[in-house]
Amino acid sequence: MNDHRQVMTEYLAAFVEELVQAGVKEAVISPGSRSTPIALLMAEHPTLKIYVDVDERSAGFFALGIAKASKRPVVLLCTSGTAAANYFPAVAESNLSQVPLLVLTADRPHELRNVGAPQAMDQVQLFGTHVKDFTDMALPENSTEMLRFAKWHGSKAVDIAMNAPRGPVHLNFPLREPLMPILEPSPFAVTDKKRRHVHIYYTHEVLEDAVITQIIEACAGKRGVFVAGPLDKKAFSPKIVALAEQIGWPILADPLSQLRSYGAYSDVVIDQYDAILQEEAVRVALQPEVVIRFGAMPVSKSLSKWLEALEDVMFYVVDPGAAWKDPIKAVTNMIHCDEHFLVQALTEGWQEKTTPSWTKMWHDLNGKVQAVMREHMAELEQLDEGKLVYELREWIPERAGLFIGNSMPIRDVDTYFAQINKQVRMLANRGANGIDGVVSSALGASLTEQPMYLLIGDLSFYHDMNGLLMAKKYGLNLTIIVVNNNGGGIFSFLPQAKEPKYFETLFGTGADLDFRYAAALYEGDFHEVKDWDELHDALDKAQFHKGLDIIEVKTNRYENVDGHRALWERIATEIREELAK
Repeated sequence: MNDHRQVMTEYLAAFVEELVQAGVKEAVISPGSRSTPIALLMAEHPTLKIYVDVDERSAGFFALGIAKASKRPVVLLCTSGTAAANYFPAVAESNLSQVPLLVLTADRPHELRNVGAPQAMDQVQLFGTHVKDFTDMALPENSTEMLRFAKWHGSKAVDIAMNAPRGPVHLNFPLREPLMPILEPSPFAVTDKKRRHVHIYYTHEVLEDAVITQIIEACAGKRGVFVAGPLDKKAFSPKIVALAEQIGWPILADPLSQLRSYGAYSDVVIDQYDAILQEEAVRVALQPEVVIRFGAMPVSKSLSKWLEALEDVMFYVVDPGAAWKDPIKAVTNMIHCDEHFLVQALTEGWQEKTTPSWTKMWHDLNGKVQAVMREHMAELEQLDEGKLVYELREWIPERAGLFIGNSMPIRDVDTYFAQINKQVRMLANRGANGIDGVVSSALGASLTEQPMYLLIGDLSFYHDMNGLLMAKKYGLNLTIIVVNNNGGGIFSFLPQAKEPKYFETLFGTGADLDFRYAAALYEGDFHEVKDWDELHDALDKAQFHKGLDIIEVKTNRYENVDGHRALWERIATEIREELAK
């Protein structure tokens, strides 16, 4: 009996130690029986920080948020059975948004698989193509070879998760009873000089000088645009801005590109393209000859349609890791290269500037739309979803983090969050574009980014209210701004809104919930605001309260649609007049 426990302890401790040596600092554990030995050894490790979340779906997104914000691999651990299936949404998001997760699932030993044993299901290749790699680990042994096997798989898992394109790795551990490891003496207390660790050296994809020269010769002097989609790479923003200013190209900057909030203004950063490109005359007048896109596809539908409709254009997609993120199939030149390296190389070799009128046209139209926006916002007195983003942009403090919910919040941020001279890191789960797990992801990200704010709709908030337990349990500091329009606001902009017979039943889906009770349940402060002064007061109070704050802003879905359309028509009129000059 003790031999089994000793063997299991040494084998699993070797694996856990190698994860830590390879760069893992956090593990999110969902409680369960079969995973007991791994959970206890992780808790025993002197440097590994553990978080325990009883809801596997929320746990998965909490780990995702930590990994997204920290850019480090994070461990997820659960027991056997359907527990692992609840990780599936977060695993899919991790894969699509290229976030490194290490998913460890405990399993029944092989003799108890497919024989009707309790809490057992087929976990082999459970996540299919949604993970970068899968290993069904061997049963514990403590021979020299098998200890090396455990260590090797620990290093390999981290390496695969961290290599571009980053993503999730799944390891399945069959474990026999008894499940209690030996913690006295601690398996991590004794330093074994013979225990070697794998050192992983990460490299960046680069291009040969001849290829850089070829790109410059093909693009120099032409009317071009940079398109910056979701991309969260430190210090990239000032580099791409410097290149754009040097060659005279505008940057169409999605809010998740970090270019709107990297801490400075630049005339080449265009943030109102979504409104500008809704006008047919503008789409014709602003035809580029070259497009170079960094990051994933931006959220803007009008931008995507414009890019898709371009003809006889050289379209470069910068794609480290060969993820081939090109849903509009517009690419003519695929560049597998690190973004920092490429921008630096282009800056050093590209001196020829395009015609000044090209960038000026974009800048003037952008300024015109911003002026209309300011005037429109000043006239709005009632609570409005667009103005909420506009006000938050003005108020949010320097070096804050802003996690953005899907559906309407991310689209409103795209429209109403113009460039600012503050550093604000904007994050969102835009891989699968789902509304699930957003609260948990924001809480996970709050461990790295402070202060952290979450802008979220009422249905998405309701969908992950279980995630609030982590805020209470670990005293996490997060201010949640809930846009409560009592339903799915984005559907009001879609064609199904024109079919009123079943619209509310199938799409509006109002829940009529009073969120003050959720705040009370998880010991957070609740603020219901009825006007803009109360919003400012609530944000001020939240700034000085370390813990969970929930600010509810109630709006009307139908009025919101009318308000958006009125603003778009007003902008369209101004743009037509500008083009007619």
